[in-house]
Amino acid sequence: MNHPILQRAYEILEGTTNDKITKSFQIFIISLIAINVIIVIIETEESVLDEYGYLFTPFEVFSIIIFTIEYATRIIVCKFNPKYQNTKFARIRFLFTPMMLVDLAAILPFFLPFVVTDTRIIRVIRLLRLFRLFKLARYSDPMQTLGEVFKSKVGDLAVAFFILFIVLIFASSLMYYAEHEAQPEAFSSIPKSMWWGIVTLTTIGYGDVYPITVTGKLIAAGVAVIGIAVYAIPTGIMASAFTEELRKKRQSAKHCPHCGKEIG
Repeated sequence: MNHPILQRAYEILEGTTNDKITKSFQIFIISLIAINVIIVIIETEESVLDEYGYLFTPFEVFSIIIFTIEYATRIIVCKFNPKYQNTKFARIRFLFTPMMLVDLAAILPFFLPFVVTDTRIIRVIRLLRLFRLFKLARYSDPMQTLGEVFKSKVGDLAVAFFILFIVLIFASSLMYYAEHEAQPEAFSSIPKSMWWGIVTLTTIGYGDVYPITVTGKLIAAGVAVIGIAVYAIPTGIMASAFTEELRKKRQSAKHCPHCGKEIG
């Protein structure tokens, strides 16, 4: 595949080079994403929207043009990526990669209101523009590291959250039977009791729902103690995995990516 212009576009988009044009492009896209997210947030202030709303629409159109061109160009040049060279249905497979789905979610909210007419749905769709924030993952090493950590520990995290789910059901069920008669409104069912279970296991404890019977208080004390231990499992997994990933990156930075010899 020998297309110098497309090859250059791939290098700029993927940041495989470290020249001024690539850096300028990355700074431009990062700034554009940041401004878009800020606008989505301040649009919820009616006074700001009434006074400066006329500026937001042109900027939204400009942003969508840039993001759409970027999205389309990535599809065109994806075969320059060694992973997709000589691969059947390369572009289709590329379209369903996580970051391409994020890119699609970033531009869809602009086009969907032309199809959907329900104003309530349109409000939700417009809020989905916050997905543009995840586009920063392409240009942020810490976010890429976090993504790699999640990917490497997805199995361990699934087990940890499954344990949390089991404890939540067990705790909520016990509390329902202990408090239902004393507080039929707060603990009207096991699903309703799960709100208490969630805020207790996560040690937040809002205090809007709490036990008043002796049995309920004993159960709550036990669940609170168990919650500290159980909630610490996914935290520990992520902390150790993140530290390990940073250690690997430091070690790889000390070695030549081509020959593997230690640098310096």
